[in-house]
Amino acid sequence: MIALLIAGGMNLFAWWGGDGMVLRMHNAQPVTPQEAPQLYAMTERLAQRAGIPMPALYIIHEDQPNAFATGRSPEKGVVALNTGLLNMMSEQEVAGVIAHEMAHIKNRDTLIMAVTASIAGAIGFLAQFGFMMGGNRDSRSPFGLIGMILLMILGPIAAMVVQMAISRSREYEADAEGARICGDPAWLANGLAQLERYKQGRVNQAAEANPATAHMFIINPLSGFRIDGLFSTHPPTEERIARLMAMRGSGGGAGVAPGGWAKPASVGGSPWGQAPQRRNPWAR
Repeated sequence: MIALLIAGGMNLFAWWGGDGMVLRMHNAQPVTPQEAPQLYAMTERLAQRAGIPMPALYIIHEDQPNAFATGRSPEKGVVALNTGLLNMMSEQEVAGVIAHEMAHIKNRDTLIMAVTASIAGAIGFLAQFGFMMGGNRDSRSPFGLIGMILLMILGPIAAMVVQMAISRSREYEADAEGARICGDPAWLANGLAQLERYKQGRVNQAAEANPATAHMFIINPLSGFRIDGLFSTHPPTEERIARLMAMRGSGGGAGVAPGGWAKPASVGGSPWGQAPQRRNPWAR
């Protein structure tokens, strides 16, 4: 009970103020409609299609293309986009990515992950308390000293596996819902392919410094050189793309794309430009 209370209290605090903490960790900056009119108009249209309030938009000055959503409810939703994503991807690919993040907000995945984090935290605390209180030689614990050490090691790992499984399932669901929101699964599938391609060789320093936030991004932002690369919270990108294209082949989401959007542009042809020297590469 003590472990559960401590874990619950920590995650309640994280759920209530976690969005601001994560945005500060990644040096995200708010964007106004005047600074990025096209991006704002696209996001507004997608929010209407998703049936949620317009989320706050943030930009992260980071070359690695990526994005994440946060906020404890749809009314407090936030979508943060890396400048690398806006510079390297077409308008329809960006729309697919934003739709995926809106699906997370619509599905209240931030709340779901807070609950699973509470359970995982409780298991970790429980294992440590069990070792401290019952791991000595005179203990009457049926596990004994070796058993308590194994529990201390394997308990948190088991909790992490549960967290990863839930996180991966939420990614698949957000992909499917995001495809329905943007209107064409190929938009998101192409966006994921571009993200995976242009991620290579670009290190996300803020994510490497704060690997606990990696599960929030649409694709894993970590380089994989660290041991935490073994515990990826993201399903394989190839599998996600295959599921989206199968969804498109079956007619899911097709034929309802918002009108008036430009055809997919080549890299460098996005409406936000591809000039790294510009101070506001996402602005018109």
